[in-house]
Amino acid sequence: MSQARLNLCMAAATVVLFCSALFVNELLFTKLEFVPGINWIYLPAGMRLLCILLFAEAGAVGLLLVSWGVCFLYFFPDDVLRSFVGGIVATAAPYLVYRAAGWLAGARTSLADLTPTRLLAYAVAFSIASPLLHHFWFALRGQDNLLWGFLAMAAGDLAGTLIVLYSAKYLLTMLSPRPATQHP
Repeated sequence: MSQARLNLCMAAATVVLFCSALFVNELLFTKLEFVPGINWIYLPAGMRLLCILLFAEAGAVGLLLVSWGVCFLYFFPDDVLRSFVGGIVATAAPYLVYRAAGWLAGARTSLADLTPTRLLAYAVAFSIASPLLHHFWFALRGQDNLLWGFLAMAAGDLAGTLIVLYSAKYLLTMLSPRPATQHP
């Protein structure tokens, strides 16, 4: 398979995975909204980071496309600027955490190589970066009383990210071939 086709498949997988996480989140956790758009458990946040960890730049492209799609068509259909910037912010946060981790710690950013402790560090960093970027944008738009929204979004992103990342890590562990044991 050519690299271009592989990247296209990874971007498409990101779209499918993100939409699936959004659907499950809407099904299970809609009643756990702090305010519309800020959830106490937000699985799509975890899927954002997972797709970046799995697919790197191809995941970022898929995430940008799906984020724009859900912003323009579902979350903010009447606010073009918020939808446009929202898609960028939703993509920038996990990608920046991914790149910063690789640069700062020399960390291997493949999900299979991440320890539970490093996964926790990624989740916490992302769960601060994403609400920080979102609330910076909200502040530029003149919104006030941002502290409680920031804290709720950080908590919801952390909960959703931990659920998604540790579930993915568990599935990878269960699906990976185990070395054959030799019997005497």
